[in-house]
Amino acid sequence: MTATIVTIFTLVYLGMILGGLPLLQLDRTGVALLGAIALIGLDAVSLPQAVAAVHLPTVILLFSFMVVSAQMRLGGFYGWATRGMAALPVSPPRLLGLLIVMSGALSAVFSNDIVCLAMAPVLVQACLQRQLNPVPFLLGLACASNIGSAATLIGNPQNILIGQTLQLSFAGYLLQAIVPVLLGLAACWAIIVWQTRGDWASTAAAPPAAELRSDEPPLDRWQSVKGLAVAGVLLALFLFSPLPHEQVALAGAGLLLMSRKLHSARMLGLVDWEVLVLFAGLFIVNHALQGTGLPAEAVSWLAAQGVRLSEPWTLFGTTFVLSNIISNVPAVMLLLPVASHALAGSMLALVSTLAGNLLIVGSIANILVVDAAARHGVRIDWRRHARTGVPVTLATLLICALYFAIRL
Repeated sequence: MTATIVTIFTLVYLGMILGGLPLLQLDRTGVALLGAIALIGLDAVSLPQAVAAVHLPTVILLFSFMVVSAQMRLGGFYGWATRGMAALPVSPPRLLGLLIVMSGALSAVFSNDIVCLAMAPVLVQACLQRQLNPVPFLLGLACASNIGSAATLIGNPQNILIGQTLQLSFAGYLLQAIVPVLLGLAACWAIIVWQTRGDWASTAAAPPAAELRSDEPPLDRWQSVKGLAVAGVLLALFLFSPLPHEQVALAGAGLLLMSRKLHSARMLGLVDWEVLVLFAGLFIVNHALQGTGLPAEAVSWLAAQGVRLSEPWTLFGTTFVLSNIISNVPAVMLLLPVASHALAGSMLALVSTLAGNLLIVGSIANILVVDAAARHGVRIDWRRHARTGVPVTLATLLICALYFAIRL
């Protein structure tokens, strides 16, 4: 049975690396789900064990903030805020700075994926109307949303997982992360401005206004205010209340679902169910491997060779490498058992998130921005993304490393 579990685990994480499995129409979520099904079907994991393996507080918190983000999108807030910002009579570098601050701040509270999904199409149209090249701004949106989401324990799925599993203080983590995140956003702005070298103009003719349409709903002030109010209350409770985060977040999501105008089907349709299924599948697969005792033996063997994963700098480098090989959520799941140092949780959250800017496939936010650009005739290939993403990643990780060096 141990051989069976190891084989299934290896295939699942091969799927995480490749984004699927050869000859099968499966993405990462499908691979993780199929692996969990195989383990249960072969009785390597019993059904009660599989249910117990899924960390329900993490799934509940993730689902709840997906509902809050869906409320904001259906209320038209993201599109309204993006159009308002883009219409300001400021120079392109200042406009980029405003975009980076806004997308970073929104991603710290709401899902960075939904922020990018909602803002990218509107941003392309606004740039074309102002005859600005959309590419630097789109790259700024993607990079800043990833950096900004690292500021809190609710900004992205891996941070939610880390915070819930290690029972980190919401306020304590925010105080630790805010400095490297703010410096990272400033570095992102400086790198893009330097790379642009003053050439902000679009080479394409601006399309007629009639052709510039967006699927984003118009601003509904009441729905937007309601979503912001619920998010504000949740943040206050997270900061100042001992109540379990997943319970208060679920209550907030339930409150938003009780609407006379927004049908629950529309809100639930914006929930990223694939991410929730990915989490459940990986929880089960990792639990099965942990039960064999092999991971503990591997950690002990590496320690005997002088490689101690629990040490801060080893964890720093391993997190960066694994996040770019198998994606940040699977990487975090593998490394959580060795996150025993006092700063290990913060290091895991920051490094796994900042590593997502390296390549297009490093984060879903990058992919969403590139896809939105392509639908509007703006091409961002992997080379163009890497030209900005690689220096932004290296700069933000250097800032992060210096910060932890001071703390240690």
